[in-house]
Amino acid sequence: MEFKGAMGGLYRITEWISRIAFSNILWALCSIPFLLSAVLKVIMLATGSGGANEQITLNWAMGITAPFTVFPATAALFTVVRKWVMGNTDVSTFRTFFQGYKENYVKSMLGGLIYSLLFVIMYVDVTVYMTQMSNFKIVGILMLVLMIILFVSMFNFFSIIVHYQMTFKEVVSNSILLTIARPIRVFSTLIAGAVLVYIGLRYPALYFICIPTLIAMVAFFNFYATYNKLQLQVEQEKQEELEAQEAALNGSTDEEEDMEQDTKRI
Repeated sequence: MEFKGAMGGLYRITEWISRIAFSNILWALCSIPFLLSAVLKVIMLATGSGGANEQITLNWAMGITAPFTVFPATAALFTVVRKWVMGNTDVSTFRTFFQGYKENYVKSMLGGLIYSLLFVIMYVDVTVYMTQMSNFKIVGILMLVLMIILFVSMFNFFSIIVHYQMTFKEVVSNSILLTIARPIRVFSTLIAGAVLVYIGLRYPALYFICIPTLIAMVAFFNFYATYNKLQLQVEQEKQEELEAQEAALNGSTDEEEDMEQDTKRI
C-alpha cells in the first residue's frame, strides 16, 4: 500500500531512518573487536584513567583488529549505500550487506593492513618531528597533510572496491590518484565527515544509529559524481575522435573524387 501526501512523506522518512539505522547496526556488529578497543580508549582519555601501557595496548589492539573487522565491515556498508546512491533503494539491506562483506573481504582486509601500517608509520613520524625535532617541524606538517590525504583516500578505496572489478593494486593506486586529482570532492567529503563526527561527539548515541552510514553515503555520493563526470569526459573524447576520423575520411574521399574528375578531363 502506497501512502500519499503528508502520510506518504512521513512513511518515506521513517523508512529511510530504519534503513540507515539497520545498516549502521550491521556495521557496528561486524566491527565489535575494534569498536570495543576504541570505546575503552576514549573512556580512558576522558576520565584520565589507565597508564601509558594500557594506552599502548589499546593502540595495538585497534591496529591489529581494524584490518580484519572494520575494513571488511566498511566495504560491506559501502556496498549498501552504493545501491541507494544509484537509485536502487528497494534492495534487502541485510542480504546486500553480507554479500558485499563476503565478496570484498580479502581486498578490504589487505587494504586495511596497508592503510594501518602507513598510518602507524606516519603517526610516529609526525609525533617525532613535531615534539622531539623542533628544527624539522615542517616535515611533521608535511607528514600530517599526507596522513589527511591518505585518510580521505580510504573513502575512494572503499568506493572503488564496490563499484569496479579491479585488481588490488589497481584499487589502491586509483584511490590515491583520484584523491589527488579531485581536491574539491576530497575537501567536501572531509568537511561533511568532520561535521558529522562533530555532531556525533555532541550526541554519541548517533554513532550507533547513523553517523558511519551517513559518512559512507556522502563519500560514495562524491565518488559517484566524480565517476559520472569522468565517464562523460571519456564519452566526449571518443565522440570527438570519431568526428575527427569521419572528417578525415570525408576529406580523403573528396580528394579521390577530385583526382578522378581530373583524370577524366585529361
